[in-house]
Amino acid sequence: MSIWWSLHLRRDAASVPLARRLLLGTMETAGVDPDISFDLSVALTEACANAVEHGGGGGAVEGTGAYDVTAYLDGDRCRIEVTDSGPGFPPATVARRRPCLAENGRGLHLIAELADHVRLRNRPGRGGAVLSFDKTLKWRDGALLKVS
Repeated sequence: MSIWWSLHLRRDAASVPLARRLLLGTMETAGVDPDISFDLSVALTEACANAVEHGGGGGAVEGTGAYDVTAYLDGDRCRIEVTDSGPGFPPATVARRRPCLAENGRGLHLIAELADHVRLRNRPGRGGAVLSFDKTLKWRDGALLKVS
């Protein structure tokens, strides 16, 4: 069995806890280990905060525009994607295997530490950035979606 959901959110700081709570509720219901749920919720919070801060096109300010969050729990993996309509990641950031610890980008570094795999890319032609990350799931005893 698998679960997926997608949100279209306004670029506003108030949208970040909504995405985090939906992810935590989904994982709790499915029976995902709380430590894994916590790691993924922190990573999602950072990704959403990045979209809110940097995800607008043409100098847009917070509160204008939107971004999308999609989460997939499939088998023993969780994949999360956050897509915005901003200027995209700088080419040097996309080219690096792991984000650096510069003044900017610490959230990306934290996501890389919490997830098993992180992918940064820009959307050609449409603009915007896509940040996706995944993690192997661990399950509580008696979990509803536990992979045997």
